[in-house]
Amino acid sequence: MKFKISNLVFVLPLLVQFFLVSCKKKETPETPVAKTFQLQLVELDGSLVSTSLTKEVGRQPKIMLSFSAPLNRAKVLSSIVLGESATNRSSLTLTYLKNDSVLVVTPEQPLKGLTKYQFNISSSLEAADGSKINGIYELLFQTGFDAVDKFPQLADDKLLDTVQRRTFAYFWEFGHPVSGLARERNTSEDIVTSGGSGFGIMTIPIAIERNFITKGEGLERMKKIVGFLKNTAQRFHGAFPHWLNGRTGTVIPFSQKDNGADLVETSYLIAGLLTAREYFIGGSPDEIALRNDITSIWESVEWSWFRKNGENALYWHWSTNFGWDMNMKIQGWNECLITYILAASSPTYGVPKEVYDQGFARSGGQVSNQSHYGFQLPLGPSLGGPLFWSHYSFLGVNPFGLKDAYANYEQQVVNHSKINHAYCVENPKKFAGYSNVCWGLTASDIPNNGYAANAPGNDIGVITPTAAISSLPFTPKESMDALKFFYYKLGDKLWGPYGFYDAFSFKDLWFASSTLAIDQGPIVIMIENHRSQLIWNLFTKSAEIKTGMRALGFSAPYL
Repeated sequence: MKFKISNLVFVLPLLVQFFLVSCKKKETPETPVAKTFQLQLVELDGSLVSTSLTKEVGRQPKIMLSFSAPLNRAKVLSSIVLGESATNRSSLTLTYLKNDSVLVVTPEQPLKGLTKYQFNISSSLEAADGSKINGIYELLFQTGFDAVDKFPQLADDKLLDTVQRRTFAYFWEFGHPVSGLARERNTSEDIVTSGGSGFGIMTIPIAIERNFITKGEGLERMKKIVGFLKNTAQRFHGAFPHWLNGRTGTVIPFSQKDNGADLVETSYLIAGLLTAREYFIGGSPDEIALRNDITSIWESVEWSWFRKNGENALYWHWSTNFGWDMNMKIQGWNECLITYILAASSPTYGVPKEVYDQGFARSGGQVSNQSHYGFQLPLGPSLGGPLFWSHYSFLGVNPFGLKDAYANYEQQVVNHSKINHAYCVENPKKFAGYSNVCWGLTASDIPNNGYAANAPGNDIGVITPTAAISSLPFTPKESMDALKFFYYKLGDKLWGPYGFYDAFSFKDLWFASSTLAIDQGPIVIMIENHRSQLIWNLFTKSAEIKTGMRALGFSAPYL
């Protein structure tokens, strides 16, 4: 792309005004015109440019500036800036050519990869004869991908340990100090999330087995969490809200009418609690009391009441103020299979098989049997939807060998992940960065403080690390390749105090600064299910879960 100098955008000084005063015999002398000089050409790495954003500039760019007069060298360094911002400047090397009328500017050290930079010339720049530059100039550009490893290479097991340990810190170090529950995101204060807390509870047995914490420490945290849930947290027919105040236990509305029970979030929390109940099986008074308290919470959830006057379906929300106004029936295919499994497994408020068949399965309406990229997908929309649909229910439920009247669930989750990977490799929208090692579309934060359920059918150019990493049991090679790419190649931008940040976009040159409980939890859990099947084994060991899944028509080696 080439531009004539006439295309360059300058901030022009005010024209000198001439005042003519009429006199009989004498005119007022003209005001002297201040001498100025001009920036005539700007070249970036050998190409003429304007002030527009230029993509994929190298990390050691050469900016050549041609002026209409020789420069005053003493004023140059204080008049030009190259940096990420006005305060974050790069040190520069200056080279003068053509009797000081051409200046070549290069950074002393390579710039960061995948970073936006600005280059400025201020009005203080002077020519050798004292004349002033006739405007200011700004050039914006961004650097391209930097393939250098950001961290030393580790053996695969050590790398998985590193990712699990750092991500677990979100729940352990950043857990709410009063309730022990998981905060919604790393910027939350007292907002804790019931579903994300269920995921966080599942990470505690992993952390104990991996020696991140001791069993005694894990037990103390579980006592805090369970005590708060049993004695302090607000409940609605036994179900928890989406958000709670981590200090007071009172509901924090998720939306205007979502200020009561959230049955799906409750199911994630209960799944975590039942997993912990199967782990802390010792005979000490503390472990016995913990198991009894978890059973009390589990058995108090009135799953059958959420049939809304006896319908053959479960409903997502109920509020003391708004009743069933949200009117959201829980139907598949999506992330809510676990809700029906728990409802059927409840020893106190269970639901019959027809609620699952007619409600979630929609009397077979969730079956699609589509094929994409050569992979058969039993359930759901075209191309499978966001990947969290294959994660949340299967954090505890092992899909390998699992079947019912509607699907082979191993085929569902494996092929869903392979389709997501194949779509990103094909990259039909030609978004920057997508590749066989940079893939994964699921719900996450997006640029401009938004949030979206990213998927092949809703692709805006945002990659979410939890999508590929949490598919590790289903696509081990593709997911491990992605994990290594995120860690080694993007670690300077994507790796933070609680593991990987939530999402990024090469298209927008944006990296999130957020970490979310519902995205961090599956990373720890699914890495472990890939390594040892620990959480799958614990959750499906529950006698109630086995009974409930059989009642719904499921078959699997562990049932």
